[in-house]
Amino acid sequence: MNFLITGGAGFMGKALANYLVYAGHGVRVLDDLSAGDNKGLDPRVVFTRGDVRDIPKLWGLLRGVDCVYHLAARVSVPESILYPVEYNDVNVGGTVSLMTAMRDAGIRRVILASSGAAYGEQLSQPVPESAVMRPTSPYAVSKLASEYYVQSIGALWKIESVVLRIFNAYGPHQQLPPSHAPVIPRFLMQALNGGSLVIHGSGNQSRDFVYIDDAVRALERAATSQNIDRTCINIGSGVGTTMTQLVDAIETLVETRVHRLYNQEEASGVSRLVADISLAAQLLDWSPRISLQQGLDNIIKLDPRFQLPHAASH
Repeated sequence: MNFLITGGAGFMGKALANYLVYAGHGVRVLDDLSAGDNKGLDPRVVFTRGDVRDIPKLWGLLRGVDCVYHLAARVSVPESILYPVEYNDVNVGGTVSLMTAMRDAGIRRVILASSGAAYGEQLSQPVPESAVMRPTSPYAVSKLASEYYVQSIGALWKIESVVLRIFNAYGPHQQLPPSHAPVIPRFLMQALNGGSLVIHGSGNQSRDFVYIDDAVRALERAATSQNIDRTCINIGSGVGTTMTQLVDAIETLVETRVHRLYNQEEASGVSRLVADISLAAQLLDWSPRISLQQGLDNIIKLDPRFQLPHAASH
């Protein structure tokens, strides 16, 4: 098959692109490099730098494509609170532009990488896809709006649409920006450098961390699975991990105690968010394989930024 991946130079997009091209597929990537880089992309991947809102550029990239993965988005919850206009422009506007170009090019399937953040605060856990959506940030609103656009436009223009609500993906080579960095690489880097780990709130808030290879396998399955048009499917580990438990696991991994600072003034987000992944098992024949402890260990082994001081003898 031939694929276009928007946002294919980001953390998840790059892993997906390399996985697909290794499996023998044709892969094109579009990315504006605002948050990623094309280093590490397999040389067989055809890379184009550009904006997902550029419809004429999309027309050229979509020629001969069988399926589109739409990953291009701004992805930071705290940043979205500061810049809601940009998040709406890129995340929602980019989705509408892509769907318009797909209609013009006659493409018949799109897979949207959405987010578990779209659920917001939920009393019942783990959260099923049928839950009432309660997004609590501009980022979450933009992902939910993108879901609605993909499904409504897809139905009107006969484009098959599949939405994967991916929870907290992590793994080797995840971006570590100076501000609003994802929690796992941020905590790991601080622990290895002897810094204090700043935990927002009480540390009892829990998240569902899914290893990057597991998320990529789910994305790959969504391209070929049948009878999943206009479905939303959770992709997570199905296991909740509190911030305190995450720090405990990192301490075990780096074999040292870390200094924990609890910032009660900083918002910690929703109190608990764990995916019900039974629908993924049913529709995609998919289940996660990598535990959090194994995933953290893989980061230490595979990502040179996180080498243990005694790695040579570890």
